[in-house]
Amino acid sequence: MGKKNVTFDDIAKYTNFSKTTISRYFNNPDSLTLENQQIIAQALEALNYKENKVARILANGKTEFVGIIIPDLYMHYYAQMLSEILATYEKFGYKFLVFEGNKDKDIERQYIQELLAYKIEGLIVLSHTIASKELASYNIPIVTIEREDQFTCSVNTDNYMGAVQATSLLCRNNCDILFHLNQKVSETTPGYERIRGFLDTCQEHSRPHRLILDSFGKTYRENEKRLREIFEELEADYKGKKKGIFVSNDTHANILLNLIVRRYGALPEEYRIVGFDDSPIAGSAIIPISTVGQQIGTIAFQAMELLVAQMNERKKRRPVPLKEPIHQVVTPVLIRRETTD
Repeated sequence: MGKKNVTFDDIAKYTNFSKTTISRYFNNPDSLTLENQQIIAQALEALNYKENKVARILANGKTEFVGIIIPDLYMHYYAQMLSEILATYEKFGYKFLVFEGNKDKDIERQYIQELLAYKIEGLIVLSHTIASKELASYNIPIVTIEREDQFTCSVNTDNYMGAVQATSLLCRNNCDILFHLNQKVSETTPGYERIRGFLDTCQEHSRPHRLILDSFGKTYRENEKRLREIFEELEADYKGKKKGIFVSNDTHANILLNLIVRRYGALPEEYRIVGFDDSPIAGSAIIPISTVGQQIGTIAFQAMELLVAQMNERKKRRPVPLKEPIHQVVTPVLIRRETTD
């Protein structure tokens, strides 16, 4: 025979408190004195109480669920960011429902409706598909990461500083010409600052340079195909010149590095590479890649901390809404490895 589940009535009898007081302990503990909280906590331990999460959700409507919409898990940056967000459970106690976006607004709207049906208390969005103005209209706490954020709270890297760090490192490597490989990104996104930082630094140091902005595809095969085409173009048009390449993410930097090493058996003096992210692939590449560290763990923690603050405010009897979105910026760290001098 299984053991009988301990109920609020059992706890009330054990402590000589009312069931209402026991309920307040779970749903509004600050309404009780510290002494009474301690008495109930000791009773729960003595009775080996196991909380019924479903009953608690039905009682107070709080699910302790947070939704996440992430663009993809192919890019090492997003996979690492998701891992770091999930790891915040130990600190904040929230569970996560995750959807992988596919750049289709209607489908991602369905994802949001599905998450709302599960009574999520907040939402973290890394996907770029839906504008922040629309996200804000769902009237739940939201934090975005590394995307357009005019109407939502956000946590981003100082992308401009990171680009200046990367480009300056290539300048110090005495490259004859500098390149920046990036997606075609809107000026309203934080990632655009990588382009601006690259251009400003090239101009400041009077270095010949070229922007290569393109759509690299969604799969490894598509990425490799386009980067192979770019590599062959660099080989043909800039032979004999020392080429410094600032790549907008470590995944693409690693693919490019592999293409060069397959051709030459090593990284020749003619090429210097800096990535962006400091996702695990940068350090474990065939030749460890110099990169701009986004401090992914810090960003994930601050995003969750900012979201929890909003969710806690919503739980107050008289919540005070934010007058304007909060935008936090995390300083990047240049990490020099073997793809630069």
